[in-house]
Amino acid sequence: MGLFDAILGRSKPVRPDLDQLFAVPSAALTLQAGTGFRPTGRGSVCFAGVEGGSFARLQEDVRELLDADTGRGGVPVEFSQDRYGYTWLLATQPPDDLAALVNDLHAVNTLLQDGGYGPHLLCSLIGFEDPGHGHRPLALVYLYKRGTFYPFAPAPGGGEKRDNPLELQVRATLGDDLRVEKDLSRWFPVWGAPGL
Repeated sequence: MGLFDAILGRSKPVRPDLDQLFAVPSAALTLQAGTGFRPTGRGSVCFAGVEGGSFARLQEDVRELLDADTGRGGVPVEFSQDRYGYTWLLATQPPDDLAALVNDLHAVNTLLQDGGYGPHLLCSLIGFEDPGHGHRPLALVYLYKRGTFYPFAPAPGGGEKRDNPLELQVRATLGDDLRVEKDLSRWFPVWGAPGL
């Protein structure tokens, strides 16, 4: 940061640290012990602005990468677009193999970053549910440009309402395990996100 940046109150953005994703499997144990939430085996990556031929090539590259890395051959990787025009890639693994899911999400983020799509990456999401309370959903969302996580918990009963007390409980539970986003205004809702 330069002198003028300091005087004007500007700060450099945090460099993405995709290796933060590797902390999720151990954090999941803390989350399960503290709240009862367990991994669903579903996770997704969200990015913007990839269209046409480059998007088709990107889809092919991702499928090849995940199949080659895991030897799964045919495990579904789904692409979709949300109502805001963002693209989501959904990866699935067995719920008891969260490390494999995190590896997939890390590999996809790295492929996009190394392919020049880093500025288009928005977030990654890892799904959890509470079997003791009607499979209530929860997501740990990794903000690519901030290098931080935050919990997103839709309120029971449908609609676009959040369970803020649960989100704050998860923040307190995982504060020592993950780099949690301190600025609550950056805890964006991800309604209907694949993997949630």
